Amino acid sequence: MINNGELSSSGTETVVLLPEAASARAARTAARAELGARAHITSHQIRSLLLTTQAHSQFISNSSEIHLLVMDGCAEICKCFLILFNILFALVGSGLVGLGMWLRFGAETRGFFDIDLNTAQFNIGVMVLVVTGVLMLLVAIIGGCGACNHSKTALSVFSGLLFLLIIIEIAAGLMAFMWSGRLADELVNFYNTIYAQYLNTRSPGQAVTLKLFHNAFDCCGIGGPIEVFVRDTCPDGDFLHKLTYSSCPRVIKDVFASRAPMVLGVFLGLAGIMMLVLVCSCVLRCHVSSSYVSSPSYVLLTSSPSVIFPAPAAQQI
Repeated sequence: MINNGELSSSGTETVVLLPEAASARAARTAARAELGARAHITSHQIRSLLLTTQAHSQFISNSSEIHLLVMDGCAEICKCFLILFNILFALVGSGLVGLGMWLRFGAETRGFFDIDLNTAQFNIGVMVLVVTGVLMLLVAIIGGCGACNHSKTALSVFSGLLFLLIIIEIAAGLMAFMWSGRLADELVNFYNTIYAQYLNTRSPGQAVTLKLFHNAFDCCGIGGPIEVFVRDTCPDGDFLHKLTYSSCPRVIKDVFASRAPMVLGVFLGLAGIMMLVLVCSCVLRCHVSSSYVSSPSYVLLTSSPSVIFPAPAAQQI
């Protein structure tokens, strides 16, 4: 007989448990059961949180894809060059449109003696100014939007329009070289029309146009050194220099007759600058097409209740 003890038999083997040992065994069994239940609850909560985060991440990925543009030094230089070129292009285009509209609608086209000053050369010249200015403005706006917003579509349209302008400019230079005499006559007729209109109306639009002619060809009116009607539009200079001014119609004809290759060189030089801009536009477009990368995934903070992990279980006995 065993006092204050318990007898446990299993088959032929008999185990005698003291009261303290029986209590310790029961405590260990209860602790294992509690740990198993807590581990099950914790795993379930973690799985729910992961599923919620994955669902939110998938929703954000499907609704708006965030991209990052990585640009190197060459692309940055091309972008800055395009922006600067388009600003200058827009300013020149605006000036041409404003001058053309000013000449066309800002002054009378009839003289004191009912002389028709609205000649064909004048109309053609004004139309060339307005059309050229509008085209330059359109190209500058599209190119600026494409360079600033990294738009492949806008850069493609800009490249196409710029290529068209280059072809037109080269063709104009070749025509000016091959038919320099005829072009000089047309330009002289246009100048004479502006000159007559300015004498009639004293319009600021004609004054600006005459100043452009006089400064470009270093001449003064029709009379040259004895010009008295448009002296205020002639280039600035000292007294001796003003005595050497030549007649503008004669200077225009001499320039196109003796310096036709130089005129062609001016057109080709402008076309070369525009070709450089076209190359920069193509480089930037190719870089934009190949440099967009998806942004890395981030862990999203959700409004779901936080998971409270259970305190560590008591050490097993």
